[in-house]
Amino acid sequence: MRLRNVIAVAAAGLATAACLTAAGPAAAHSPNGNGNACSSAVSLAGFSDVLDKTSYDGTYVGNLSALARDRDGALVALSDRSSLFRLDAKTLRPKGVVALADESGTALDSEGVVVDRDGSRLVTSEVEPSVRRYSPDGRLLGRLPVPASLQVAPAGRATANGTFEGLTLLPDGRTLVASMEYALAGDSAGTVRLQTWRRHGAHWRLGAQYAYRADDGLGVPEITATPDGRLLVLERGFTSGVGNTVRLHLADLRHATDTSGIEHLTGQRGVRLAKKTPLADIADCPSLGATARQPQPNPLLDNIEGMTVTGRDHRTGRLDVLLVSDDNQNAAQTTRFYRLTARVR
Repeated sequence: MRLRNVIAVAAAGLATAACLTAAGPAAAHSPNGNGNACSSAVSLAGFSDVLDKTSYDGTYVGNLSALARDRDGALVALSDRSSLFRLDAKTLRPKGVVALADESGTALDSEGVVVDRDGSRLVTSEVEPSVRRYSPDGRLLGRLPVPASLQVAPAGRATANGTFEGLTLLPDGRTLVASMEYALAGDSAGTVRLQTWRRHGAHWRLGAQYAYRADDGLGVPEITATPDGRLLVLERGFTSGVGNTVRLHLADLRHATDTSGIEHLTGQRGVRLAKKTPLADIADCPSLGATARQPQPNPLLDNIEGMTVTGRDHRTGRLDVLLVSDDNQNAAQTTRFYRLTARVR
């Protein structure tokens, strides 16, 4: 999304920098996963600006708002200007691109993407908001139902440019989760709704809804499922003249209250939020020599929006996590990929 300024904390940032193809940064990552530590749970493995200010097949490669793994191991990268790229998982170079559109042929403000088990792409738009299904070649296949309260005002209680940003499919393959970026009108500030759908045959039906509390001044631009069904949650904010704040958390929906029948979330007794465990404030990651084109507390930071799990070490429980920043097609911002390892046990 085109990130709004928020009165956020002045500590900032996410993920860090080292060209992923360079021998130096690769060697700096220690075998036990503690090298380049951002926290006791998260380490930086490297970064790459390989796609910054590039084009592919006549399409600008930027504005990247979401990542997912395709069934063949390739990466899917979604631009919020309605383009869906396939990337080589090792080089990050584009291998293909398709254009997406709504029912009237209009481009989307596309923010979240999931590759379903049949290869179809589930894509959110934060305008209505919506979740649509597309074939791999970009044909519109259908649309999922959305609760009225989550629609943008005056149809619902959501604010424009603050709706469905994150989207993930739980490991059971039957539960889809979308995260609102900001609170609904009437909910406490920072209380973000997580909407689920359950698969019924060939259809998705509305499921339970949960509440997650973001840190003060931050929103939720992305979520991605862990192998055990919990969620990695990316929180982000921006302060003009200071830069970005980006933090990584772990959320557990088990035992959280189904809030679909609760109109306003204002600290009521008996409402259990999703359990939240901080993993890292990415401003604490090493900079690894990265540079920024605008003020940042850590020059590795930029407008990070996309995230996906790319691998898992069964012995240590560590996850390989890939993130990407949305450059907004702005000369002062960078399209940057970040590789992290995260311990979530």
